[in-house]
Amino acid sequence: MPLPFFVQALIVVALTAVLYLISPKPKMDKLKPADKVDVPNTEIGKPLAVIFGTVMIRDPNVVWFGDLKIKAVKKKSGK
Repeated sequence: MPLPFFVQALIVVALTAVLYLISPKPKMDKLKPADKVDVPNTEIGKPLAVIFGTVMIRDPNVVWFGDLKIKAVKKKSGK
């Protein structure tokens, strides 16, 4: 005798809840406040890098960094 639809749905919901509760959760990094951002700084005598193309600079010599503000990101709705 097959189970009624309501009982099958209840079993599926219960199994989904149990699997969600026992699944490993990823560790989320906390966002830094704007006043604790690690800002690059300028040093006298430090050589300037001449770059061609796209590269990652690990220790830049920065003269101006910009305003440190936090703005909410809003998605634009598609057409």
